[in-house]
Amino acid sequence: MTDSELTREEVLKRDIPWETYMTAKLINSTGLQLLRRYDHRPAHVQSALLEENGVAYVRVFVGILRDISKQETVEYMLAMVDEMLTANPKRARLFHDKSFQENEDVYRPFIRLLSKKNWFIQEKSCKILTLIISARQYEEIDSEDPSAPQKKVDSFNEVLRAVVDWLISQMRSPAHPTRGIPTAVSSLATLLRITKVRAIFIKADGTKLLAPLITPASNQQYIQLLYEATLCIWLLSFHDGAVEAFSTARVVPRLVDVVKSSTKEKVVRVAVMAFRNLANKGNFAAELVDLGMPKVVQSLKLQTWSDEDLSQALDVVDAALKDSIRKLSSFDKYKAEVFSGNLDWSPMHKDPVFWRENISKFEENDFQVLPNLSGFSFVHYYIMPCLACCI
Repeated sequence: MTDSELTREEVLKRDIPWETYMTAKLINSTGLQLLRRYDHRPAHVQSALLEENGVAYVRVFVGILRDISKQETVEYMLAMVDEMLTANPKRARLFHDKSFQENEDVYRPFIRLLSKKNWFIQEKSCKILTLIISARQYEEIDSEDPSAPQKKVDSFNEVLRAVVDWLISQMRSPAHPTRGIPTAVSSLATLLRITKVRAIFIKADGTKLLAPLITPASNQQYIQLLYEATLCIWLLSFHDGAVEAFSTARVVPRLVDVVKSSTKEKVVRVAVMAFRNLANKGNFAAELVDLGMPKVVQSLKLQTWSDEDLSQALDVVDAALKDSIRKLSSFDKYKAEVFSGNLDWSPMHKDPVFWRENISKFEENDFQVLPNLSGFSFVHYYIMPCLACCI
């Protein structure tokens, strides 16, 4: 079985000679005693041991990953930690207990393992790091807090950059053909809740790698990837630096296509929540109008949704789009375009309401707008029929 096919269950069937490592002074007698009590024991026994002495076990686990390089043992310990955190993700807080010494770096062993040419090790290290980093937000001073010790802040920022770099490398050139990208996106969907990670990801130009994943999906595997990729876009939309990145990567047209075709509420929800954040930034509202989102929003509002946040977000987006249409539909703006010679087939020219409300204004100043329209080749095909239907 190759390392890319290994499962946690298969790895945990191994018998690791812990006594040999104590003889080699890679673990001490206390560590050996803890491992003997924990290893290959039923889940309820392990849970009780972690409740009683969880920090001590975490210290032993991290020490083994730091000091022992034998592949089978590293895989086994990662599988053990993964099992522990999968059973109860809140246990990740144990890695941030205040009893850890200043020089005990709980992140570094996992960061180092990300570079191993072994997919099982990479994948488990990524998953564990994601949980540990996320737990830090609740247990320690946030890295943006000016009162935090500078050395600790710098160290944590280095960890975040290292993890984001690895995730981006997986999106660019995945180490596993089918699990590399989903693993990276799933991790990002958690880590982008951290403000600093958003800034690092955008600065590293990660958005252009994320954008192609925002595409209509048919089977369950790709629907989950689409959901997590769209969730990443929503989280990034809280960051001001995302405006330019989204425009460059043409994220909004992709989101519109997804909303138009998706039947999964969770996908529609995060996409609409992203639109809500973007509607008042840059020219996104006008772009959404031009992409036909007003009709899409009206259609979505007629449907029954179980999530109240989605219904509220649709109302906000609807109001923002209507406001944008009003601004775009100003007759003065239209007249200025005509006189400038730069008349485009923009949303205002497609809106029957604009023509009904402004038909009489064409009579102002002795019909001065109409002669200027004669220079546009499309006037006979678009403008005149619109005027005719309003008379």
